[in-house]
Amino acid sequence: MGRPRVVVTDHVYPSVEVEEEILKSVGFDFKVYQCRGEDEVIEACRGADGILTTFAPITRRVIQALDKARVIVRHGVGYDNIDVSAASEKGIMVVNIPEFGGSEVADHTLALITSLLRRIPQYDRLVKSGGWRSWAAYRPLPPLYRLTLGVVGFGRIGRQVALKAMKGFDMRVVAYDPYVAREEFERLGVTPVTLENLLRISDIVSLHTPLTDETRHLIDGEKLRLMKPSAILVNTSRGPVVDQKALVEALRRGWISGAALDVLALEPPEGDDPLLGMENVILTPHVAWFSEESFIDLLRKAASEVVRALKGEEPLHIVNRSELEERGFLKTQKRS
Repeated sequence: MGRPRVVVTDHVYPSVEVEEEILKSVGFDFKVYQCRGEDEVIEACRGADGILTTFAPITRRVIQALDKARVIVRHGVGYDNIDVSAASEKGIMVVNIPEFGGSEVADHTLALITSLLRRIPQYDRLVKSGGWRSWAAYRPLPPLYRLTLGVVGFGRIGRQVALKAMKGFDMRVVAYDPYVAREEFERLGVTPVTLENLLRISDIVSLHTPLTDETRHLIDGEKLRLMKPSAILVNTSRGPVVDQKALVEALRRGWISGAALDVLALEPPEGDDPLLGMENVILTPHVAWFSEESFIDLLRKAASEVVRALKGEEPLHIVNRSELEERGFLKTQKRS
């Protein structure tokens, strides 16, 4: 029996030496690729026991071609590039890494909020172009402590954003998450509301929900029209949670006053994307999660999950656990 083979289909990190060191130290073969299309992924993963992936398409066609794979680990929280149903049908574990970079995403979210509301990019350009005493050029400039922040998705990151906004800026925070008990909101001093009410009363709407069939285009034209004309939308979750065409229309028509986005429907955006030319939009290139510590933490945790799976142990975060249990590929876990 040969050594287990682990493949990195693609990555966006300065290096993957952390993963290489962990996997080679336990005797695994390790190979790195930068796949973009299905055919490249199929070729790279031929004979692979474990797969580490970032954005490469792990589609049904790719999964059907896998001949040995036991585990697919996504570098990150979201796993919308992986056909989870197809993996479950073949008994392949799909694993994500939810416990990394949360503080960084929360910090980035608040940086986007303050930059947009305090008009930091505009004033920066003003000074660099020779202007100075034009403090009123970009009114209104609301005091943050008078604003209401609406958090959509009250998981680990959403809660950090809420707490930092309350403690750091004295904001009032409301939140929507149908999967969180009311007592949990109240324990943290946050008011639970419906999504529609959140959109109506919030000055800032910040999205922190995973991308699922349920959340795709959760914020569409109808929802955007519920927001205040003075409100802003912030998205550091997944681009397709927002209907981007509807967002462009909302910004052009003044349904909302601005948007700050770390994620887009298409990444990177095409050169004619209307968002690129909008003065009331701040864009960053899907970097909210990143710090010098967070990417190392991510790679270490991802490699450790592969090791667990290929040594016959259960990974910590199997996203298709229930499907694998139903099909008899995993023992049913006792739940309290």
